[in-house]
Amino acid sequence: MQRDLPDERIERVYAIGDVHGRLDLFTKLIGRIGRDHEVRSSGAAKIILLGDIIDRGADGAAMVHGCMKLTAASDRFVVLKGNHEEMMVQALDGDLKTYRAWLEFGGRETLISWGVDLAAVTADATKSDLRRAARRVGPAVLTWLDQLPLYSQHDSFVFVHAGIRPAIPLGQQDPGDMLWITDDFLESELDHGVTVVHGHSITDDGPDVRANRIGIDTGAFRTDRLTAIRIERGDVCFADTYGHDDFVPLSSDRFLGRPR
Repeated sequence: MQRDLPDERIERVYAIGDVHGRLDLFTKLIGRIGRDHEVRSSGAAKIILLGDIIDRGADGAAMVHGCMKLTAASDRFVVLKGNHEEMMVQALDGDLKTYRAWLEFGGRETLISWGVDLAAVTADATKSDLRRAARRVGPAVLTWLDQLPLYSQHDSFVFVHAGIRPAIPLGQQDPGDMLWITDDFLESELDHGVTVVHGHSITDDGPDVRANRIGIDTGAFRTDRLTAIRIERGDVCFADTYGHDDFVPLSSDRFLGRPR
């Protein structure tokens, strides 16, 4: 199972929810993370994107190319695989039915951001359209997307796109669950042995904080709220692009136990 390498030197971790092609929000949030890191105690930081950096929003290509450069430059910038990255790889691998389904699932905006001809991103797309789109995106991008890690771990926190199957050891998790799971994970009150930080399941009005998990997909593509959390010595704070400019504690009664 793919995962990123541990780094004992990391002092704090910033995790960012589903960007979905919103480069404008990502740029704003990264700026806030940079300023926050500068004013804190010395020590290295790691930034983890929880997957779904593409689709729905207009800047999928720019997000991917930017993240490719950042991951190549430093192992402290990590992008996890989301179900949308998985779908893009499968769609452009040659299956026309999957390709058409992905277009309706947000892939159309991603291919347009790559400059793919509009005629190739309709419900009537042909096998030839699919091949042209794949060539436009390029094999280097598809290989990078396909090889993204499924999860990352820091101290007592595990970062993953969708979640994990309760009662299954981390090393034995089904990749499909880590990319797609919803209710079986969200409704579980089991102690996973770690706190799971995830995206995938949207809560529009802020992080979804439970005893065993923290959800930070706040529907950025439609709400303009992209959320990040900072984890340092076990303390968790959050900031977003929708009113919370500075990182504030997640332990507020406003969030704990809030119904989904």
